[in-house]
Amino acid sequence: MSQWAPASLCTPACASQSGLSVPPGEVARRYAALAYEIGKGAAQGERLAEPGALRARARGVLAALGVRPAADLDRLTVGAGPAGTLIVANHISWLDVVALLAVEPVTVLAKREVGGWPVVGTLARRAGTQFIDREGLRQLPFAVAELAATLRSGRSVAAFPQATTWCSVSGGRFRRATFQAAADAGAPVRPVTIRYEQDGAPSTAAAFLGDETFAASLHRVARAGDLTVRITAHAPLHGTDRRALAAEAQAVIGARESPALTTPCGAGG
Repeated sequence: MSQWAPASLCTPACASQSGLSVPPGEVARRYAALAYEIGKGAAQGERLAEPGALRARARGVLAALGVRPAADLDRLTVGAGPAGTLIVANHISWLDVVALLAVEPVTVLAKREVGGWPVVGTLARRAGTQFIDREGLRQLPFAVAELAATLRSGRSVAAFPQATTWCSVSGGRFRRATFQAAADAGAPVRPVTIRYEQDGAPSTAAAFLGDETFAASLHRVARAGDLTVRITAHAPLHGTDRRALAAEAQAVIGARESPALTTPCGAGG
């Protein structure tokens, strides 16, 4: 197993709705609104990669699904220096990427499989997503070098160093490869915490875990009432030690984790 393919202790059983579900009519309306947004994105072709278009579509998808964004800022990148910013966040759901792009369009680092997903894969490719092979350990040095080159060019990249999804912010440990790319490029690291809430309380309704299908996860999100995604960007980190950067980023991201969600599902307490 490569560094890109760690195992998560969370299973689809960890995902649940902590609040009320919306009625069937509202679910149907959300699906129709989502189809409209996807259609607009597909019609834009390569123009979807333009920052304004990408942000608009991401915000449109969140609105279509009834997900309210609650970002503490309107920018994820650091902005100082010639290199781009490595934005690192905890990973809970496929919805994480949409939420980040709704704040600020950046290049997203995603597993290769996403490129083959129906509809979503096409839109991801057109949006400029950079794909990696999590199974190919031999390809890891090349992936790190490519990421470093992207950062040196001034482009910012969003990555999920847990490399798999967990139902809690603090699940798993951060892989170090992406931080090596930031160190090589002299790029700042921006830790970002992603949390989901329902009716003001922590929620796992948006979680996409284990062998659950995308359709099942999407349907749970579409049925969820009062679902909010909260994005918090922390102070940038600088350094050349990938271990130190990974450890500090993980500590910052999970610092204010709700006690109710500090133990990942299946961890045995």
